[in-house]
Amino acid sequence: MDLSIMFFGADDADGVGHAAKYDDILAIAREADRLGFTAVWTPERHFQQVGQVFPNPAVLGAALAVATERIAIRAGSLVLPLHHPLRVVEDWAVVDNLSGGRIGLSIATGWHSRDFVLAPDAFADRRERALAGIALLRRLWAGEAVEFADGTGTPVAVRPQPRPLSPELPLWTTTSGNPETWKAAGNLRTNILGATIGQTREELAGKIRLYRDVHEKGTVTLMAHTYVGTSDEQARDLVAGPLKAYLKSYVAQTAANRAAGDGARPLSQAELDTLTEFAFRRYLTWGSLLGSADTCRASLADLAELGCDEVACFVDFGLGREEVLAGLHRLAELREEVS
Repeated sequence: MDLSIMFFGADDADGVGHAAKYDDILAIAREADRLGFTAVWTPERHFQQVGQVFPNPAVLGAALAVATERIAIRAGSLVLPLHHPLRVVEDWAVVDNLSGGRIGLSIATGWHSRDFVLAPDAFADRRERALAGIALLRRLWAGEAVEFADGTGTPVAVRPQPRPLSPELPLWTTTSGNPETWKAAGNLRTNILGATIGQTREELAGKIRLYRDVHEKGTVTLMAHTYVGTSDEQARDLVAGPLKAYLKSYVAQTAANRAAGDGARPLSQAELDTLTEFAFRRYLTWGSLLGSADTCRASLADLAELGCDEVACFVDFGLGREEVLAGLHRLAELREEVS
């Protein structure tokens, strides 16, 4: 099993300290590179507290490409309906050249209505656009000329530039849990990026089987909140406050999503506290890497048994840089055992 790191943190809503956040990301990525982790994943998010320093994974990926030497630079995820496929290929061809051919993209449909301020006409059929766009990305990456309308409306065949180093574009499909997306990823012959949270072990096992039924060789990558502590007690005491605050931010973001419908009433503070505590306790028992080395070793073995090929270790949910780095070093010791 491969171990990677993933960034997707929530930050102070007033935006103070974003420059320091980027310093932390670069420092943690450099150390993950030195320690032998497989990849570093950065997301695409817009106009929200959760993930507010990640509006464009290609821009941050370019910085990571020149700050590291061997670790893969991946978008986890890129919301394809918000972008012209030509621009995606051109941007990531730059990162591919800067990194020496180390890039990868996980394609997402997008889910939050506010993101689509950037492309309001693409919201209703975002799933169809994302899945159909995967074949087009592959053609463009391979250097095939494809016709698009120019500024006068005249069809013109264009090839994106610069040319990438990698002959093929490593692709994942992002899923929030819909079984149909798992099957679609298999049929499209992409890898798949999912998460352990929000589903039981049995539900996740069933979805992996759906994927494997149509694509035996694809990579199953699962995101999991991660901090390897000196003991279970130390880890849980340390992550409790930051992780609960992160979960509250995520719930608030979800409540603001118009795509989810307007019928649900806002949660009271007491209800939010109860929901957050329940989610936190559940994370400690299934699907996370939060605890001692022994606890996390058992969790990794369980994920491997399910058919997981790579864990994208979500490390920036509120811990400080030094705490993340200390946990990363303990995780690196486990990496030697599972790789």
